[in-house]
Amino acid sequence: MPNTLAVWSLAAAAAAAMLVAAPSVPAQESAVSALDAAIAGAHRSERDRARDRYRHPKETLEFFGFRPDMTVVEIWPASGWYTDILAPALRRQGKLYLAQYGDNPPFPYQRREMEALAAKIDAAPEVYGEVEFTALDFDERSKIAPDGSVDLVVTFRNVHNWFDPGYGPPNAAEIAFRKMYAALKPGGVLGVVDHRWPDPETEDPQAANGYISEERVIRYAEAAGFEFAGRSDVNRNPRDTHDHPNGVWTLPPDLAAPEEQRQRYLDIGESDRFTLKFVKPAS
Repeated sequence: MPNTLAVWSLAAAAAAAMLVAAPSVPAQESAVSALDAAIAGAHRSERDRARDRYRHPKETLEFFGFRPDMTVVEIWPASGWYTDILAPALRRQGKLYLAQYGDNPPFPYQRREMEALAAKIDAAPEVYGEVEFTALDFDERSKIAPDGSVDLVVTFRNVHNWFDPGYGPPNAAEIAFRKMYAALKPGGVLGVVDHRWPDPETEDPQAANGYISEERVIRYAEAAGFEFAGRSDVNRNPRDTHDHPNGVWTLPPDLAAPEEQRQRYLDIGESDRFTLKFVKPAS
């Protein structure tokens, strides 16, 4: 006959372990409410809100495992479309690093974006809290955050740029993935969204059309030490034919097309995008 006390003790220990391993219901609700409040915030422009139906910020960040008590790095935030969601959601309990282009960005628009975003954040500390600016440049010595300090790194429509010779050295993508890996804690998550090229056999090695294959991103992430943890179709757009005369910039919001053709591209909507999750191994 089994020892009843021993059996009860084992069951109790297993139940306790499950409670520790899984986030509590209040914690899950807190993450949802923090994102909902940030997405609905009055600080977001109508133009930015109009893009939610293409970018699915809540579903995307939930897939990456976002919580409002995390330390997060956003890579190359540009005008701050996602910063306007991340910073308010993290303001009370978490921390946000914005890894900008560096001190000497190669293109004038990048400096304008950096200055405009810094001014916006400085003007509304009650919305954004204490955001820390760092850089993802291609100097091997610089860091996007202290090593092993970050729970989540996110990068939205940036990876394709790291294969364009105008943005950095030939090994720019390798450097970027190493920097993101170094910043994460063991068990930390890297979330990547970019414009999807459907066939890795025919993609442009320099991604000059703005598209890149999932397979190439996975290959570079795994080479840096990441483990592939899953994909989501939340940002997939089957109407995108991937063959536009000016690449992804033909589609909204850029609409780099003649006036008489713009309705065609508005009907397609924003580009077809993949959403990938990677994990830094815990060991």
